[in-house]
Amino acid sequence: MILPEDVRIELGRPTISAGEQDQWSAWIDQALYLIGKRLTLADLAERDVDYVVLQSVAAHVRNPDSATQVDVSVDDGSTSRRYSSGAGRVVIGDDLWGLLDPDLVDASGVGSTQMFGTPDMPAYDPWFNV
Repeated sequence: MILPEDVRIELGRPTISAGEQDQWSAWIDQALYLIGKRLTLADLAERDVDYVVLQSVAAHVRNPDSATQVDVSVDDGSTSRRYSSGAGRVVIGDDLWGLLDPDLVDASGVGSTQMFGTPDMPAYDPWFNV
């Protein structure tokens, strides 16, 4: 089970506040919730789950609101933010889903089992070849 202390070590921070501990604990729970919505946690290797949770939470701590740049101007009193396409919440990337279950990578369209030749056949379509 991943703890806020594990996230602190992953990030290389010397200390964390009590508020950060509470927040990181909540994010750990959210990552476990996301995994549990797709897969049965009891069927997964604990080390794999811990790694995925740790990496997902550490990435969210590094950039919680997905801001790529924040400008603050004291004299003008203005603030601006530029955002990447991040979700602003704990996200488990496709590569990490693939670590938990390789079938999820194929199902999400990221990978394919067919290396060469014709494309994979789509699911049954009653309107195909009518």
